[in-house]
Amino acid sequence: QVQLVESGGGLVQAGGSLTLSCAVSGSILSINAMAWYRQAPGKQRELVAGITSGGSRNYADSVKGRFTISRDNAKNTVYLQMNSLKPEDTAVYYCNRLYGLAYPWGQGTLVTVSS
Repeated sequence: QVQLVESGGGLVQAGGSLTLSCAVSGSILSINAMAWYRQAPGKQRELVAGITSGGSRNYADSVKGRFTISRDNAKNTVYLQMNSLKPEDTAVYYCNRLYGLAYPWGQGTLVTVSS
């Protein structure tokens, strides 16, 4: 069974940066388009950024120009570099497939941005 383990969250001041990591168990990362999602308190989970197996990227309008998604297939890891963080970026961040049936969700990693 595929396992997703997110890490790298924390408390940061507005304008700061964080890099999130998602370790994907097994050797399936290279064939999957992956994505980062987030869920803020009281809100639905939303797509933040996606990256295909070929490296094409897409971003939610709210994070364009500030966040960068990347992948290292050799390390079975997906990353999310987050710059110029805003209080509205506060959420639990998860990774999962971009298309198709989702893998079992990991525990996520909490990002808190203070103003």
